[in-house]
Amino acid sequence: MTDRFAWLPLRRRSIAVRLAVSSFLSSTAILVIAAFILTTLYRENTERAFDSRLLVFANNLATDLVSPSEPETRSFSLGDPRFDLPLSGWYWQVGRPDAKPRDLRTSRSLVGVPLKGPDQAGTATIGQIRQGYGKGQDDRTLRIVERDVDVGADGRYTVRVAGPADEIVNDVERFRFSLFMTFGLLGFSLAATALLQIRFGLAPLRKLRTALGTIRRGEADRIDGEYPRDIAPLAGEINLLIETNREILERARTQVGNLAHALKTPLSIIVNEAGGSDAPPELSEKIREQAAVMRDQVNYHLDRARAAALAGTLGTSTEVEPALAGLVRTFGKIYRDKDIAYEVHVPPGLRFRGEKQDFEEMIGNLVDNASKWAAGRVSISAAPTGEHGYPHLLVAVEDDGPGLPEEDRAAVLKRGRRLDETKPGSGLGLSIVADLAALYRGRFRLEAAALGGLRAVIEVPGDAPAGAGQR
Repeated sequence: MTDRFAWLPLRRRSIAVRLAVSSFLSSTAILVIAAFILTTLYRENTERAFDSRLLVFANNLATDLVSPSEPETRSFSLGDPRFDLPLSGWYWQVGRPDAKPRDLRTSRSLVGVPLKGPDQAGTATIGQIRQGYGKGQDDRTLRIVERDVDVGADGRYTVRVAGPADEIVNDVERFRFSLFMTFGLLGFSLAATALLQIRFGLAPLRKLRTALGTIRRGEADRIDGEYPRDIAPLAGEINLLIETNREILERARTQVGNLAHALKTPLSIIVNEAGGSDAPPELSEKIREQAAVMRDQVNYHLDRARAAALAGTLGTSTEVEPALAGLVRTFGKIYRDKDIAYEVHVPPGLRFRGEKQDFEEMIGNLVDNASKWAAGRVSISAAPTGEHGYPHLLVAVEDDGPGLPEEDRAAVLKRGRRLDETKPGSGLGLSIVADLAALYRGRFRLEAAALGGLRAVIEVPGDAPAGAGQR
């Protein structure tokens, strides 16, 4: 059943990438949340500190307000020159809650324009402090603190003191910049530490992967070395699987050999008896003909059984270049009379993951078929391919013969089917190639050749030479 989360891109990534991405995302989320919380707390602390400064001025004005002199003749002075500079952003104002602008006492910096209270200040009891933000006459944002003072018989007065909110904003921005720089360095350090931990932690898996690669290429027959307790059981199970597979392979080889001996001996006796003087010539010829067919069929099925036992065996591989060179020499002698020019294109170090006998059986049948029909030229090429998500080997054999119509290509793959009885052979060659390719979970197809004849292509498991890219 299809996994409902198969669309997630990380599912197809390596463990190292998944760990790195998850670590990056979690660390980034934690640092962003921490930066937001710390910035909010710092802003609140900065506002409280600024309000405390404004409240000191407001308390000084309230002290002057409750002095024994008449409120209208009292002198309010804070001793700070910023309250005397026009539109400096530092303002104070004293007056009754319902007083008209001309009855208000203000700082010189207000230049005669009343100072409004903080936004959403609401109502408060006598002595309660209200603070908030508001707009000045030049649309400058102000931080405002106000309180009501009861002077007894003289009534109730409101004291307001304001300062520029730019100081709060600038202070918070400087803190935010410093915080982001610090968290950026911290995040970089965490990322580097996480990558080192991932590389160190996954080193045993890389070692195990390398060991499996050497087994797959036939360079080793088991996994050696010491592994952590979490991976050691896996390495042991793989070694046990390899040993079990090898035992099954040996039993299959023995059984196939016994069966071949048991069948070929009676067939030889039948052929010898058919050639006796007492047997009619027609009967002898028929028996020899059918015995030859039986021998071909027995060999075909025995080879197929042997290949089925060997296909997928771990630690078995064949180098392609020398195998093809041997086949070219062999068929060059067989078809010496046709004077065929064989062309071989294969990168050094290319390997087939399987038995040499099976590889030579497949390619040998293709070269034999191409040599029968070629006018004078046969081309053999091999290259690595990774189109199916796993290393494969692509081998193509083509000739410059008459070719084969597309509608007849499927027919020749049927076991024992021959389209031309004038050519020697049993008709099993291409079907053997198709069966062996299928046993190795590969593919076999026929198509038109660039040389003008037929092009036979097989794709089977293989390994690219070191340093070669897959196409």
